[in-house]
Amino acid sequence: MDSIKKAYYRTFQAVFNVGARLLYWRKPITVTGENTLATVPELFKKHNVKKVMIVTGRTVGRTIAPIAKEALDKAGIAYEHYSDVAANPTVKVVNEIQKMYLDTGCEGFLAIGGGSPMDAAKGAAARVVHPNTPVNKMAGLLKVLHKIPTFVAVPTTAGTGSETTIAAVITDQETHHKYALMDLCLVPKYAILDPTLTRDLPPKTTSTTGMDALTHAVEAYICWTYNTKETIRLAEEATVAIFKYLERAYRDGNDMEARQEMLTASFKAGFAFTRAGVGNVHAIAHTLGGLYNTPHGLANAVILPIVLEDYGEAVYEKLAHLAELTGVMTSGSDEAKAKAFIAEIRAMNNRMGIPTGFDNIKEEDIPMMCKWALAEANPVYPVPVVYNTERCTKVIHRIINEA
Repeated sequence: MDSIKKAYYRTFQAVFNVGARLLYWRKPITVTGENTLATVPELFKKHNVKKVMIVTGRTVGRTIAPIAKEALDKAGIAYEHYSDVAANPTVKVVNEIQKMYLDTGCEGFLAIGGGSPMDAAKGAAARVVHPNTPVNKMAGLLKVLHKIPTFVAVPTTAGTGSETTIAAVITDQETHHKYALMDLCLVPKYAILDPTLTRDLPPKTTSTTGMDALTHAVEAYICWTYNTKETIRLAEEATVAIFKYLERAYRDGNDMEARQEMLTASFKAGFAFTRAGVGNVHAIAHTLGGLYNTPHGLANAVILPIVLEDYGEAVYEKLAHLAELTGVMTSGSDEAKAKAFIAEIRAMNNRMGIPTGFDNIKEEDIPMMCKWALAEANPVYPVPVVYNTERCTKVIHRIINEA
């Protein structure tokens, strides 16, 4: 049965790869540099937006949103502000944002923060154009299919890449199931990459979101299909930059060069995985977010080296090339270079205080985790190794045992 399923998955991916090349994979228009958040009014004026729905979490709502509000006030653009987005945004939050947007006559979205506010705002935008369709009915590929209102994304972490992706990952608060809406129309119109907004990030957040970006780049790079010359180049560039600049940003929040380079790397990795896909790391990480509210970047950081090791020779050649590009190891066999690359990921995690596993996973939850992870990954994700329940269970046990 596993061989039949694998044949179906690979056939699906091969056919989808052909169809995907006919789609329009656009990137957001980027505004890059220090203090560029102040340019927000100009972007909305270009589209005659007179009232903006600002979406943030509570901390960003107090610290960074006022900068945007002041700029909008000066430009005479009205706004509403939803500031209650927490990590792993829920269907309830998405519906609350949609209701506020419609009830107050907003005409565009300004999402400021990490992946959670951007994903929540994307989910709300999807519901704005499909007011009678529940969020879960739009989960999966190409189920929105309507142009959303003008959307400006402002990342305050360098990690999720949500400012350039087709995805909005939402959690059902009743079942704790985490699923993704994936549609080209959810790509924001603009992305503002302002490094000053990441200056005051706690080192822990800098590290885990940075490793999230690395996971995006690596998983996109090692997929067996969907990749293009552009996604390969962007994944390589993002990986090299993250190896060079992440720990600098972690050690010194005022290092604006490192902060800008990390925002750019996150953007590149975001586009790479939007087009090329992610894999089993993300599929398992999403179950931790849904069941235990584990921050997504932290989950990816911990799981990435474990899954890469589990893939074995299926990824040696590609990881060996990344080892060469990053200078981790430039000679020797592909296996030796690949293992050195994975070891350096573990070393980076260790230097930044990221744990090696999670001991809070309950044994009774593992069957559900496997069910959710396999349903997410297959047949859509072009994983280098197709997991079954047995192998997924083995990997989750490693995540527990290595804590």
